[in-house]
Amino acid sequence: MKLFYHPDQERHAPETFLLRGRPAPSPEGPVRAELLGQGLAEVGLALTSPAESDGARLRERLARIHSPRYLDFLETIHARWQAMPDAAEIVAPNVHPCGGGHHYPRHPVGQAGWHLHDMACPITADSFAGILASAATAQAAAEAVAGGERAAYALCRPPGHHAGPERAGGFCFLNNAALAATLLRERFPRVAILDVDLHHGNGTQDIFYADGDVWTGSLHADPADFYPFFWGGVDEVGEGAGLGANVNLPLPVGSDGETFLAALDTLIERLVEFRPAVLVVALGLDAHRADPLAGLALDTAVFSDVGRRLAALDLPTVLVQEGGYPTAHLSHNLAAFMGGFQGA
Repeated sequence: MKLFYHPDQERHAPETFLLRGRPAPSPEGPVRAELLGQGLAEVGLALTSPAESDGARLRERLARIHSPRYLDFLETIHARWQAMPDAAEIVAPNVHPCGGGHHYPRHPVGQAGWHLHDMACPITADSFAGILASAATAQAAAEAVAGGERAAYALCRPPGHHAGPERAGGFCFLNNAALAATLLRERFPRVAILDVDLHHGNGTQDIFYADGDVWTGSLHADPADFYPFFWGGVDEVGEGAGLGANVNLPLPVGSDGETFLAALDTLIERLVEFRPAVLVVALGLDAHRADPLAGLALDTAVFSDVGRRLAALDLPTVLVQEGGYPTAHLSHNLAAFMGGFQGA
């Protein structure tokens, strides 16, 4: 298996985010990559850096899943924000178009509110370079599988599955899993994205909701009680050509590993019915009981079972890192998954 991580991801390093109305240390920082790298080392795996963190191919593929004005916003907003009098060092919105806006604003504050869905996506001067490097890492893993590798892993941070066509949220700016699927469609006719993160992959759902060639399935804490709150119900099944190709399995907050694995078996049954030629796994590790964002109660050993079940599908597979935040368990959770996926 080839494993990728571009070190420029470290350039996105927000110190805080807003949690229950208070500034709190951000759990989504470079230390995540350090811990995840240690987990790979536990099972004898090593990371390779993609050759580039930006480029014409990456930009063109991103333009298939995100709008031009959103991509322009991510690239230019910090400089435009800093040009305002008395602006903070980070871009953080103070107004949102709740209920839907009627026009797209010119002003940086309005654009920040339009594109940054929540207060977990502060943008610093170096953020865009780090965000692009995360996407480039996902691209490298997908290119490896498109080129004949049976499996590849992308250590992506910031993560991506909450990022929609025009929206950042939940630490996510560019949708890395959607990018991988878009690239794989250049070779494979039918792609499945299976999301096992603690949180619903609402951005991924939005991108492919009307697409019948990409199946999206998400297993997550019930959004009635948990982030992202407004998406992720069982009644969200796709529309148009994508009707039936979106499957959500919300679990009660606090569900244990046995419940999680039973739901995963159901989700896999639905995936198999779609008959995909290739698989993208949105690999969250934040369903662990000790995760700082904990909403489920999995033990480390459960991730081995998840890995074994996904490997048993016997499909070319791109593993894209999503959530999983700093604890003493994070490294071991990834090691357990990789051990299960590789049959160790």
